[in-house]
Amino acid sequence: MVDDSVAAHQVSALREFNRFYTARLGLLRKRHLDGEYSLTEARILYEIGAHPDITARTLCATLELDPGYMSRILGSLSRRKLIRQTPSEEDGREKRLSLTSTGVRSVAAINQKSDDHIVQILAAIDEADRNELLESLSRAHKLLTPRPDQSEVTIARLTHACDEAIQILNEYYEAVHVVQRDKPGALRSVLEEPHSAMWLARLGDVVVGCVVLRSLPSIAHAGECKRLYVRPAARGRHVASLLLDAMEEHARTLRLQWIYLDTYDDLKPAIALYKRRGYKECDRYNDNPQATLFMRKRLSSQRD
Repeated sequence: MVDDSVAAHQVSALREFNRFYTARLGLLRKRHLDGEYSLTEARILYEIGAHPDITARTLCATLELDPGYMSRILGSLSRRKLIRQTPSEEDGREKRLSLTSTGVRSVAAINQKSDDHIVQILAAIDEADRNELLESLSRAHKLLTPRPDQSEVTIARLTHACDEAIQILNEYYEAVHVVQRDKPGALRSVLEEPHSAMWLARLGDVVVGCVVLRSLPSIAHAGECKRLYVRPAARGRHVASLLLDAMEEHARTLRLQWIYLDTYDDLKPAIALYKRRGYKECDRYNDNPQATLFMRKRLSSQRD
């Protein structure tokens, strides 16, 4: 139990910092970065660009906004021809959101202004202090993030090879009858390669899914999505989408422009998911004997 006087001091300290950084980052201005959009509008445009086909419901949950308020903003952005709202094939009550070409250009301009603003702030801080600042921000982010309960799905990038990762990869091979399987030690190579990575999804403490991003040297500025798999007991919780979100966001930080993948005709649910997320059919790009369908997605270069 925290003493009332201690709690009051802690509340005051956090509020004081809140007042400081909102002013320092220019968040109190009527228009974000003195542009034509409010901060909320700019953030919504960013999220739609970073996650094409995101639904309004998911957007509300991500940004913790009231559905009515969100609806009004989306209506305004649609009227200004910045976003499209397309009825969902799975649920006609839901609409999937995407940027128009005008919206893409607007978000690129916002990101550039945001980058320039942050560069100016960081330029006034020496390198040692910048590193300390970034570590402190990362720590604050972790502390302020709600801790998951046992029913919540969490996604984490793998930092070292472990039995859980190897086990779910082997389960994936058996589930989709993979012929060309990775050799022992391949996972360690993926984790050591700077343009490759693997993510695990957990439900509570149990691993329930995985996805791998691999470098694709044969195609400039491209990576390859591999080993996307969700255990049957965890399906229906949008685990695959969360894994793809993490993989695609990391690919953007690597400045990749394309994500390629291969699959085969029998995996209809997976193909439908890829199409919803903006993957389109393309020419064969590898010699995988099992693959009958090849797809790719162009990534936006947006950064928050």
